[in-house]
Formats: sequence, structure tokens, C-alpha cells
Amino acid sequence: MSDHDFDFEPQPGIPAPLPEGEEILWQGKPDMWTLARDAYKIRWMTGIMLFVAAWRTVLYWHDEGARVALPTAVLFLLMAAAIYGLMLLLAWVQARATIYTITSARAILRVGAALQVTFTVPFTVIEAMSLAKVGRRGMGTIALQTRSDMRLSYGVLWPHARPWHFRTPQPAFRCIPEAEKVARILAEAAQAKLNEPQISAAPQAGAGLAVAQ
Repeated sequence: MSDHDFDFEPQPGIPAPLPEGEEILWQGKPDMWTLARDAYKIRWMTGIMLFVAAWRTVLYWHDEGARVALPTAVLFLLMAAAIYGLMLLLAWVQARATIYTITSARAILRVGAALQVTFTVPFTVIEAMSLAKVGRRGMGTIALQTRSDMRLSYGVLWPHARPWHFRTPQPAFRCIPEAEKVARILAEAAQAKLNEPQISAAPQAGAGLAVAQ
């Protein structure tokens, strides 16, 4: 994937030109290291392999001695290193390919490493937002709970989805820096959009336009 793969986009992460009056308020990406830890469970996977390496080494040492146990330990340690590298590579590819965007009217998630997909979530379909996993460096995940009529696939969204919400998937800005600041931007933009006066045609001929809150 090169930097020119998305030259067709009018702006990075935006699938089409924004309507007049709509503006970008924030853009960002997942943090690779945090994504590897929280989404790909790199610590758990590596820890399991190290445990298996130690367990098998002890068994072989007891039954066969150092001649068999030490090569076995090296083999399992190499497998643990390979799994660690693979998880880190997957996280790097996902983080590099992803752009999260907040505009004055919607949230946009351009995601996917092999197959790029863009999810547009208008503020009008968001029922609730949640902020989770804010760590010492300000890393966190913002999940968007949408109306039930907005059909989403957890498999297509992952890892950009709130964990364990399979039946009603929630798009998520996953593992982003300054998560609390971004959450405030998102909440204020959504509130401003929902409070925006709506202009509709007046019911009586010749009455001009009516403005409704």
C-alpha cells in the first residue's frame, strides 16, 4: 500500500467532497502499540507461547534431558517471537490504513487493510457515545451506539468496533491519542448538529418558510 493509493479521495479519509457548510473538526488514527495490545491481544498471545515454551522445556528436561529440552525451548521461543512480530505487523497495517474523521455533521471511519471500507455515521443516527480505556498516555476508545435500523457487520468493522458487542455492533474510534479531548469535540459537534434549526416549507401558500427547532 503506497501513499498514492487514495489519491481519488478529495481529502484523506473523506470518500466524497463535503457538502457546503460542513467542515472537518478532527482527524486521527489508532496508535499502533495500543491497538496491538488491546485489539490483537499481543501480550496474551506472546504470554501463552512463552508459557507453552517453559512447560514443554520442563517436560523434555525431565524425560529427555538438556539435549532435547534446550532445542525445544529455542524452537518455542522463535515461535513466540514470530507471533509477536505478526501481531505487531497487523496492528501497523491497520493503523496506517485507518483514518477517523469528525465533521460538523457526522463521524467517518475509513478502515480496512486489504479491502478499504468507509463507514459514515451521521449524528442523527447516534443514540449514545461511550469513552473507554483511557490510559496514562490519554489513549482511549470512543464507541458510537447507533439506531437499530443502521445495519452494521462486526466482522467488517473489527477491530474498529466496541469489543464484545456482536449482536449490535458499535463503530469505534479505537485506541486513539487524547481520547477525552476527541470525545468532547464529538459530543459538542453532535449536540450542535441536533440543535440546529431545520428549515421546512410553510403549510400555507404564500407564507414563505417556517423555521422549526
